[in-house]
Amino acid sequence: MRAKITYFVLAAVLCVYFVLVGGRGVALIPYGSPVTVGFGVAVLVLPLIGLWFLWQSTAFAHRAGRLARELEAEGGLPVDELERTPSGRVDKASADAVFARRRAETEANPEDWRSWFRLAVAYHDARDTPRARKAMQRAITLRRTADG
Repeated sequence: MRAKITYFVLAAVLCVYFVLVGGRGVALIPYGSPVTVGFGVAVLVLPLIGLWFLWQSTAFAHRAGRLARELEAEGGLPVDELERTPSGRVDKASADAVFARRRAETEANPEDWRSWFRLAVAYHDARDTPRARKAMQRAITLRRTADG
């Protein structure tokens, strides 16, 4: 729950920032010179890109959460079997061993969104965020196509 609160607080702060920056862009345009109009338009485009990215990230997190709830209801969420260091961090060798099992499971069932979800968790535990995100996106896509 703490992570959700932090996310929404940061998203709200980011939206306020986008409004303030957008206001500066609007203020530059009426000066009418090519430079100020160019800067004004550029300053307006940046918040739009930021809002699009924020929307995509929020939608991704929502879809992944929906899959997690569905998998939990089925009893298929991966069990946390990872060894941890005294500081609480995941032991890399342990994460690599779990990752190897999850990868084999996914290779055996490449069209099963559940195995891709578990692989995404294993990638995350192995600290490979880009691949974790791609695997989760694959799970979301497979789940969506399973609904038809």
